[in-house]
Amino acid sequence: MVFPVIPSLLLAVAALSSSAVAHPNAHDAINAALPGTWHHPEDHPVRALFRRGDDGATYPAVGTPEWSAGLPTWEDDEKGMPTDGKGYPQVWIDALNAAVKAGNIPDIPPSTLDPTGFPKYADGLDPNGPVVCSATYKCRSNDSSEIWDAPDGVFASSFDDGPLPTSIALYNFLKQNNVTSTHFMIGGNIRDNPDAFKLAFDDLQSDIAVHTWTHPYMTTLTNLQVVGELGWTMKLIHDSTGGRVPKYWRPPFGDSDERVLAIAKNVFGLNTVIWNQEPHAHRANPFSSPSPLLPATPPSFHLPSTEDWSIGEANGATRPGVDANLKKWISGAKSPGLIILEHELTNDTVGAFMQAFPLIAQNGWNFKSLARMNSDTDPIYQNAVDDTGDVTPMTVGGPAAAPPAASTSSSSGAATGAAIGAAAPSASGSATGSAPAASGSGKVDSKDNGAGSFASPATWLVSVVAAAAFALA
Repeated sequence: MVFPVIPSLLLAVAALSSSAVAHPNAHDAINAALPGTWHHPEDHPVRALFRRGDDGATYPAVGTPEWSAGLPTWEDDEKGMPTDGKGYPQVWIDALNAAVKAGNIPDIPPSTLDPTGFPKYADGLDPNGPVVCSATYKCRSNDSSEIWDAPDGVFASSFDDGPLPTSIALYNFLKQNNVTSTHFMIGGNIRDNPDAFKLAFDDLQSDIAVHTWTHPYMTTLTNLQVVGELGWTMKLIHDSTGGRVPKYWRPPFGDSDERVLAIAKNVFGLNTVIWNQEPHAHRANPFSSPSPLLPATPPSFHLPSTEDWSIGEANGATRPGVDANLKKWISGAKSPGLIILEHELTNDTVGAFMQAFPLIAQNGWNFKSLARMNSDTDPIYQNAVDDTGDVTPMTVGGPAAAPPAASTSSSSGAATGAAIGAAAPSASGSATGSAPAASGSGKVDSKDNGAGSFASPATWLVSVVAAAAFALA
C-alpha cells in the first residue's frame, strides 16, 4: 500500500513543539479536559451518509452527565480500584468467581514493586518460568491470546494513552493520510476528553481498545482490582460505541503475567497485546509528577520501546534518539512484522510518528491498524466485525448471543465464540485471591448511589494547559 505524503506534512511536523502534557500517570494529563469540539454534530448531514450500526439499545450521548454517571471519579482514580469489588456490576464478579472455580485463573500472588519500582515476585516464583511468565521480564506466554508480533511485512499501527488534547493532531494526520490505527485508550481519559474520543471513533472510525482505567502496574493488583481496571474501561467503550465490546487490551508498561492474562481472557474475552522492538536503555525518573498509584522511582528495566513518552523529562529519551530508533526499525527486517509502542501523549510523541510515517511506505511495509493486522475481515470487536457494521448485543463480562464470524488467524487468541465471561453462580471468597493488595493501590472509598455503582463525577472545567496544548497541536 502506498501512502500519499501530503504537502503540509513538513509544516505539521515543524509545528509540533516539545512535551505539552505529562505522562498519564501524572493525573493532570489523564484528566485534561478538551475545549470545544472536533467532530461533526449529531444533526450534521454527513452523519446520514456514514451512520454506523449499533446493538439497538439507547445510550446517553457521549460527554453528557448521564453518560458519565456511575463511573469511577477522579477521586476514585487517585485511590485505586477497590479490593472488595464494591460498586462493580455483579456479572463481572460472577464471571471471575466462575473462572477461578474452574481453575482457569492461576493462583499467583500479585507482584510488589521493589525500591527501584520494578515488579518482583515472591521467593520461589520464577518470573521467566511457565507458571508466572511475566511479560515485563520478556517472557512470552504459550497462550495464544498474548500477541507480540505482527505478520511478516506488516506495520501494525497502534497508540497508547489517549484520548488527550495532544491526540487531535494525530487524529487529523491519520485522517488526511486515509489510514486508521488502533488506539489503546485509558478509561479516565475517555471520561475526561469525550470530544477527542468522538473525533477518533465517529469521524475517523478508529479501532478502539483498552489500556486500563488508571494505568497501573497490573501484576501488582488483586484479581478484583484487575477486573475493575479492565471492566470499567470496557464498559465505557461499550456505552460510547453503540454497544461494541473491545477485543484487545495492552497492559501499561507491558506488565502482565499468566494470572493477569487469564483474567483478561476468561472474564472479559480480551487478547493481550505487547510489542516487539530491539532493546533500548531505560531512562530514570520519567514522570514529572508522581501518581499515588506509582512508585517514586520508575523501573530500572522495561520492555524495549522507543520510550517516546519520556522525551523532555530529566534523563529521558531525546527526540533525535526516538527518530533514529523508528528509522532503524522501519528500515530493518520484515520478519516478524512490527508492533512498535507509540503514544499520543505529547506533541513530540505524535511528531515522531508523523516524521517517520513516509518511511513506512518507502520501505515496503503494509500499514495496518493493529486490530486488522491479520485480515481485513477479522472482527475488530468481540461482537462487531468493524466500526460501522452491525453489532450483536453483548454485556461486558457476559456472553454474546451470536458473535460475528471471523476468518482463521494464528494470532487472535481469545475466543469470540460462545460465552465470554458468562455469568455463573458465585464461588464465595474465590474472587479476591489469597494475596494482599499492592502497596499504593488501597481500597476505594466507594460512594454508593443506590444502584451499586460509583458516584457521578464532577463536571470538569476546561484547563489552561489543555487549551495551550490544543493551540500547539
